[in-house]
Amino acid sequence: MSIIAWIFIGLLAGAIAKLLMPGKDPGGIIVTMLIGIVGGLLGGWLGKVVLGVDSIDGFFDLSTWIAAIIGSMILLLLYRLVIGNRRSHRHA
Repeated sequence: MSIIAWIFIGLLAGAIAKLLMPGKDPGGIIVTMLIGIVGGLLGGWLGKVVLGVDSIDGFFDLSTWIAAIIGSMILLLLYRLVIGNRRSHRHA
């Protein structure tokens, strides 16, 4: 896939992850896109390692989108934990 496709998938997967995991999130569209892109790579890697499937086949494959969204949700959770801890310590 091209870099434009990765950016588009990242933006949408990150936005979907934020919709599926309601709450206050730091960061704007760039953070959402980065979480989605890295989440897609993470989801694809986890699919290959854990399930033994190639989950990042192409732009229109459902497995690509599922892997990107699940990976994005994992990264969003980790991001919230790290950034949330920084904010709570800063105001203490």
